[in-house]
Amino acid sequence: QLQASGGGLVQAGSSLRLSCAASGFAFSSVAMAWFRQAPEKGREFVASISWTGGSTYYADSVKGRFTISRDNANDTVYLQMNNLKPEDTAVYYCATGAQTYYSSSRQWGQGTQVTVSS
Repeated sequence: QLQASGGGLVQAGSSLRLSCAASGFAFSSVAMAWFRQAPEKGREFVASISWTGGSTYYADSVKGRFTISRDNANDTVYLQMNNLKPEDTAVYYCATGAQTYYSSSRQWGQGTQVTVSS
């Protein structure tokens, strides 16, 4: 099970940190990813992190502004979002695996809403 939290309504230029708490599986052995879905758009890859945390990968649209990290001792993955833009407005989902595409075979969190006002 994945439980995402930390979303909210912020102004452009602000920061937010999303958290995703995992349970029920060997979190420390699994790569993790964040995706987002804006209204009337498909689910879009944001960032991924290897099971050790030593390797990360970002979508071009967030590179340099977002940072993915994980705490294997607490079974949690984070997404630090800085310099937020209105186009970052979306529901953010955490997922197991490092693939950059949507797959129903992965575990998904319930999503947390991020709204960035201009």
